[in-house]
Amino acid sequence: MLARNSDLNGVISSVEQLESRFNRKFNYPWVFLNDEPFSTDFKRRVSVLTDADVSFGLVPREHWVQPDWIDEGRAQEGRNKLVRQGVIYGGNYRNMCRFNSGFFFRHELLTPYKWYWRVEPDVRYYCDLDYDPFLFLEDRDKVYGFTIAMPEWEPTIPSLWSTVKDFIAEHPQYVSPDNSMDFLSDNAGDSYNMCHFWSNFEIANMDFWRSEAYTKFFEYLENTGGFYYERWGDAPVHSIAAALFTRKDQIHFFKDIGKLWHAEFAHCPQGKQWREGHCSCDPNDNFDFAQNSCLRHFMRLHD
Repeated sequence: MLARNSDLNGVISSVEQLESRFNRKFNYPWVFLNDEPFSTDFKRRVSVLTDADVSFGLVPREHWVQPDWIDEGRAQEGRNKLVRQGVIYGGNYRNMCRFNSGFFFRHELLTPYKWYWRVEPDVRYYCDLDYDPFLFLEDRDKVYGFTIAMPEWEPTIPSLWSTVKDFIAEHPQYVSPDNSMDFLSDNAGDSYNMCHFWSNFEIANMDFWRSEAYTKFFEYLENTGGFYYERWGDAPVHSIAAALFTRKDQIHFFKDIGKLWHAEFAHCPQGKQWREGHCSCDPNDNFDFAQNSCLRHFMRLHD
């Protein structure tokens, strides 16, 4: 979990729920990262919530702050433009998006691990999970798991897809023959339909992010300055890479993991999964079937 000291109440809520619904049975270690040192109070109050090992780490400055070679005037204009357009958090989040895109899996506290479950403050978990999702993915040779698929704000990534196409043209060897391009594009890759897996929940294999294909991909994106001149989010960056560089059967929809982040973005399991998970959510309150959900784009990969 990436969190600030001011997120403490939301952190406690998320940890309590995930421990109750899942981790008290499996005792997986927690890793908390912050771009500033965690307070003694934060560490004390979080550590008592679990019997598992808990680590608190500081994000290296070079992995967080805007690089010196970025033209700050151009970056400022990019931020101002999104604010003028009324894009939510238009002036924020660049450092976090870049860190989650290219650096979290390199942190010294995460290098011993292959798999991670990304947790955010203030997320509600609705259902019991009685099996191990890490082993589920590994045993089936899968790489990436998600619960919600939705479109990105187009003004935040105006040149991302053209940059992706340039990268593919230069490095076609990284594209999987059985990829998920049809999730990302409605015209065989000519344009991007903005669909992505929402990264505030991810269970994924960090060896994929550490691979040659993803390393080269991130470096290519990084060198354009798009994380700062625009606001390239880690969700579309992760999603595009997972969709293009893995087989389509290596991406998994966790339809049985119920969660909520903000009132309008809920995933509530249906039918058998709702009953077996002892879910507390309303199965009718489910973003899967919303007009702007991208889940149908994912499901058509497997028709």
